[in-house]
Amino acid sequence: MARVKLNLKTRDEFAALSLHEKNSYLQDVARRITEARGQEFIPLGKDALSRLRRFYMRRSFADLKQEEIADEGLRRALGGFAEAIRTGEVQKVLEHELPAKPEQPRKIVRAAPEDDAQLMFWVPAVFDAPIKDDMNLMDIAPFALSKTTGEGIIRYELKDAIITIEGGADVGLATAYDYDIVINMISHLAEAVRQFRIQDKKGLRPSLPLRVYRPAASEILKFCRRELGGKQYLDLERALDRLQATRVKITNLTGGKRRETKRETQSFPLIGRYKVVSRTSQDRIDQIEIEIPEWVYEGIVKPEGKPSILTLNADYFLINRPIAKFLYRLARKAAGETEAFYSLPEVHRRSGSKLPPHKFRQAVEEIVADAKLDPLPDYDLILEPGTRAPVLRMRHRKRALPAPEPSATPAS
Repeated sequence: MARVKLNLKTRDEFAALSLHEKNSYLQDVARRITEARGQEFIPLGKDALSRLRRFYMRRSFADLKQEEIADEGLRRALGGFAEAIRTGEVQKVLEHELPAKPEQPRKIVRAAPEDDAQLMFWVPAVFDAPIKDDMNLMDIAPFALSKTTGEGIIRYELKDAIITIEGGADVGLATAYDYDIVINMISHLAEAVRQFRIQDKKGLRPSLPLRVYRPAASEILKFCRRELGGKQYLDLERALDRLQATRVKITNLTGGKRRETKRETQSFPLIGRYKVVSRTSQDRIDQIEIEIPEWVYEGIVKPEGKPSILTLNADYFLINRPIAKFLYRLARKAAGETEAFYSLPEVHRRSGSKLPPHKFRQAVEEIVADAKLDPLPDYDLILEPGTRAPVLRMRHRKRALPAPEPSATPAS
């Protein structure tokens, strides 16, 4: 079969077409697929077009109802047509992960997975809960800025604390994508605490949330807005290994704004022990049991004052560059609903990136440039000249304060 470039319309673009335009478009795509296979094109009938219109919007093969089609040739044709559409869409997602040509901007936020807006019936209500992250670790990267794994130790020497991130000898450091599972765990616990307080106010005498979280693998993947393919399940199990092996040590320093003093000189894992409770018939990880570490549990269930968590934009999970994920978290912690400034050397220091300064600067410059067309959730990024080095300005898109005078001092 010859290769055919479909250049598919997005579902939103397809939805905006009239019925006649949708049918004409589908006929054209069918013709190109058929001709690429060296076959004679036979125009699709009303029933076939109706099935394909539903499939195009939902990407569910059940909508084709192939088992109801008596004509074997038409049944195969519709299946092949649908697979070509789906493959074309998958290819578009893959292109987001590939390095861009010099003249083309790279996507910062990937496309959402299929049926992302449709909550699966087995996913609990926490999926719709606000996405939470622990604010004590949001102004540094508690993970390797890698898409696979990281090695060695990351050490942050800040004004108020020395923070060390150390991975396991066998599996390495957790990655920015592994940390999505920690956010899932924190969000689950925050939602459980919210429900506890609602019931407590009603006088129902509820029990405190448990320190053991038992999600299905599909629930985690859905929450983190990932596809439900076989590779994702394999990656999930490896991610749990790295998260359990990665430890954080915080040593508080005097003379500055202190972090949680109860954690002083303590070392804690990103997640506690985990256990695969069950597997599917295809030997995929299914039900999981994760122990919520004490530092997370105490900070949310029994906080001294307000819980030490912040809400993230749900599109955080769609950010497909590790440095961009770090920049969003830094902006969320430092800028909030206003804006914040950091010198580029300070951003480099807080990222834990292994890139040399000039390479890191180039990476940030590329993200800032690409973000003009494909922005980060919530925040605009601007590089401005500084006294000694460029300054990264992170500004909340809707509620930023007026720009300060040029003499404003960047964070250091």
